[in-house]
Amino acid sequence: MSDDHSALRSTIASVLDRARARTLALTDAVGDDELCTQHSPLMSPLVWDLAHIGNQEELWLVRDLGGREPVRNDIDDLYDAFQHPRASRPQLPLLSPAEARAYTQTVRDKAFDVLDRDPLSGPRLSANGFAFGMIAQHEQQHDETMLATHQLRRGAPVLHAPAPPPSARRVSGEVVIPGGLFEMGTSTDAWALDNERPAHFVDVAAFAIDRAPVTNDQYMAFIDDDGYARQELWSREGWAHRNASMLSAPLFWRRDSDGSWWRRRFGLIEPVPAAEPVVHVSFHEAEAFARWAGKRLPTESEWEKAARWDPASGRSRRYPWGDEEPAAHHANLGQRHLQPAPVGAYPAGASPLGVHHLIGDMWEWTSSHFRGYPGFAHFPYAEYSEVFFGAAHRVLRGGSFGTDAVAIRGTFRNWDYPIRRQIFAGFRLARDVPAEEAT
Repeated sequence: MSDDHSALRSTIASVLDRARARTLALTDAVGDDELCTQHSPLMSPLVWDLAHIGNQEELWLVRDLGGREPVRNDIDDLYDAFQHPRASRPQLPLLSPAEARAYTQTVRDKAFDVLDRDPLSGPRLSANGFAFGMIAQHEQQHDETMLATHQLRRGAPVLHAPAPPPSARRVSGEVVIPGGLFEMGTSTDAWALDNERPAHFVDVAAFAIDRAPVTNDQYMAFIDDDGYARQELWSREGWAHRNASMLSAPLFWRRDSDGSWWRRRFGLIEPVPAAEPVVHVSFHEAEAFARWAGKRLPTESEWEKAARWDPASGRSRRYPWGDEEPAAHHANLGQRHLQPAPVGAYPAGASPLGVHHLIGDMWEWTSSHFRGYPGFAHFPYAEYSEVFFGAAHRVLRGGSFGTDAVAIRGTFRNWDYPIRRQIFAGFRLARDVPAEEAT
């Protein structure tokens, strides 16, 4: 029988295989003892992530979509992220590394059998392979989480990758984005998740946004100007956190006696590269820097307009460079490199107005709280994003060098607590534009 969805099945199989290869590389890089170790109370043991990946795949693809018998229904509670906070997971009777590997492989075999038989049409979970795309994104999101765990672990380097490309052009200054309506979010992207939906028009006042994210050398100037000691630069909440956590530099940085800055990156101790975007800073640090610089963080809608709006056509594109899928020359994604690229390394990935590094390299803090769009409806479960809506979380955009292409696009929304620093997050600056400058 002919299959009208053969190309889609091939794409699904490819993204699932890519995610699993990365999962295994991240977990095979260390011995079983380290797999079971909690390297930080902020993170799960790597072996928990491994089995959780398999459990989510079993729940959604094998049982729900495929209607198959459970592989293991005795472990659902152990790998429910809402039942057990990360700090408590080492005390759970988790699957051993060997059991976790065998379990995830069994689940994957059954998931591919479901893929062979599913019509990839009809009910929304099946339509256009949504459930498979959701699971591929889920696995890649946990792979990025595991990559952050590797950054937190102590010991010799176990992950290796080539350096990112050098800067291809000088990128500095800012660009004014004209005011007016643009379409935010999506109603047509087949694998977009619920918080990206529905598409809606937003009227954004004219604003200026920096062509590049804030770099390490710029951040060093903030430190040297006593940015961490000047209370007037910080919000009340940020200042309290700065004092309680004794913040004085980005996470993993240290200053040598001669004044030079060094960082720990996946087990390597190296000089902080001046031209790279700064990472491992919290929202509070980003906000204080912005105030020091006489600017502010962009709102989420400003960020998305800068990333998607095409002034020539007036339409919103999937990525800054257009609608084509990310390629190696567009952006630093997929753990291809283990650090951000220097500013100007991806000119092909710039937006029509010349804003660079909007996709890849580092997540970008915005000033916006995480909330649903007008007309939001959770799908397929409220716990993916709806339960996180509110003032507790800030939105991040754009993805990092640890984000896979399947899990990022111009509409994709990430969120976290404003104190978080272990994530691969940085920021860029924006400012209001007076009327005479906006025209």
